[in-house]
Amino acid sequence: MGRRAGGSIVTYDGARDTSFAARFVAYGERRHVTLGKVSDGWTRDKAQEELANILADVRRGRWIPPLPSPEATASADPTFHEFASEWFEAKRRELRPNTVSAYRFELSHHLLPFFGSYRLSEITPRLVDHYKAAKLRESELGGRIGAEYINKQLTRLTQIMETATEYDLIERNPAAGKRRRLKVQRPERTFLDRAEHIAGLLDAAAELDRKARGRDSRNRHALLATLIFAGLRISEALCLRWRDLDLADGRIRVGDSKTAAGVRWVDLLPVLRDVLLALRAEHIDVGSDALVFATASGGQQNPSNVRNRLLAKACEKANETLEEAKEMPLPHLTPHAMRRTFASILVALGRDPRYVMTQLGHADPKFTLKIYAQTMAFGDDQRARLEALVNGELLRLPDENRGRKGRNGLGAGPRKKSPQANESGIPL
Repeated sequence: MGRRAGGSIVTYDGARDTSFAARFVAYGERRHVTLGKVSDGWTRDKAQEELANILADVRRGRWIPPLPSPEATASADPTFHEFASEWFEAKRRELRPNTVSAYRFELSHHLLPFFGSYRLSEITPRLVDHYKAAKLRESELGGRIGAEYINKQLTRLTQIMETATEYDLIERNPAAGKRRRLKVQRPERTFLDRAEHIAGLLDAAAELDRKARGRDSRNRHALLATLIFAGLRISEALCLRWRDLDLADGRIRVGDSKTAAGVRWVDLLPVLRDVLLALRAEHIDVGSDALVFATASGGQQNPSNVRNRLLAKACEKANETLEEAKEMPLPHLTPHAMRRTFASILVALGRDPRYVMTQLGHADPKFTLKIYAQTMAFGDDQRARLEALVNGELLRLPDENRGRKGRNGLGAGPRKKSPQANESGIPL
């Protein structure tokens, strides 16, 4: 004996009225029938009674599907464009501005052009797979999207359709499940694990600064030193203002972070304090509200330019020097690799994992513990060289004698004595 057919009542609360609809399966198809509004005398009990009558007629084979009005169809089964727009307007209030921009772009440039005219009930797992295949073809034909970004679009689709499921507009989410996602090749999580590589990269950045003197004021050396020795995210570093640097007490205040845990004080390692004191001396005439790593016009640098130009050119220059010295080249580096480098330095110096976690601004210790496991393989000699580096013994500040080679062949020399500073951190 087959299972007895059932159904449910769906309530729609509008701005001025509440309406009821019956949802059930009849003759092998999912049905949605609008019943009536509260203003017309309908109650939930009356709707339940009508649903029971409909189901009885379905069992007897007497029920005839009504012809829905266009208005009823639209409200009960909106198009993806209508519902996604409603979802976005509600969701945006919970999101940061950058995330709002990312969601809007995913919707307007990807999801809406494909799914926009479909009603929610028409979006099936097969249609989602067609979308995924279309995006893959676009990628293969030279489109600037990869598997990871396609998966982000599918995640957004899943979120929207999950909300539609919660609202009883559809029975199940057609975009849910790992089978709807593309396999992503995870990149190697690189970081600088030797003092010579760190010194080589910073020497190269200082050399580029020296050659560009008078043409730009990007302070490549100081910015990369801050990423390496303070572990800031690129967005955090580019938002730093001079008021955030407490050079007298050796701290950086990170107030513009993407997470609550990210708002923090970072203790300055000796070598970074020296670098920032020297940088402040060069910009002693700018106010405390000025950006530390500003463009020539005083504006904020573009993170993409830092990744694709500043860091890439410094790596290229460093590798030329390393090749001449018959040393291993640098691994592929991103600004986030500098952050992992900072974590590895702290661990190599014997800092407690919880301290490392707070310095990085992490609420989750998983990242810290992964770095901890990687750096446990460091030998005593590597640890000693990293300790010497952060104390300024393997890396001198950039100056007019930058071409002079130090003991490690990378322009490193003995540490200069830090200038005294007043309470504001400005050298005396």
